[in-house]
Amino acid sequence: MERTFVMVKPDGVQRGIAGQVISRFEAKGLKLVAAKLMTIDSELAAKHYGEHRGKPFYEKLVKFITSGPVLAMVWEGEDAISVVRTLVGKTNPKEAGPGTIRGDYGMTTGRNIIHASDSQASAEREINLFFSEKEIQEYTRIDETWLYE
Repeated sequence: MERTFVMVKPDGVQRGIAGQVISRFEAKGLKLVAAKLMTIDSELAAKHYGEHRGKPFYEKLVKFITSGPVLAMVWEGEDAISVVRTLVGKTNPKEAGPGTIRGDYGMTTGRNIIHASDSQASAEREINLFFSEKEIQEYTRIDETWLYE
């Protein structure tokens, strides 16, 4: 099974929709294996968004992600990265389809509710930034036999 990193950003936490985000992933059949409500410090934000350093929006991005609590999570399932990306929708909520998290809850790119890893390499890097091995749970959901062939 594949794992991916997902974060409900400060806007999603402040708006009280973290539970709705979790419900969508659970309803799809993904398994939550780690979760942590936290406020990201500037050092972790710099590591997380390191690929954007030097870009015009970098400072604004770091300021926003450190502005309040986030819900960091690890989700597991078959093709979890692509499944999550589909559920999340396009980065710009105005282009994200109805039924996606960003399409349903976001208004602007800078306040688009959620972050999700875009590749296996990103997922591994981001999971390791936010969670230790001990924080990630191994278990079998009772419905897994009904989800996968």
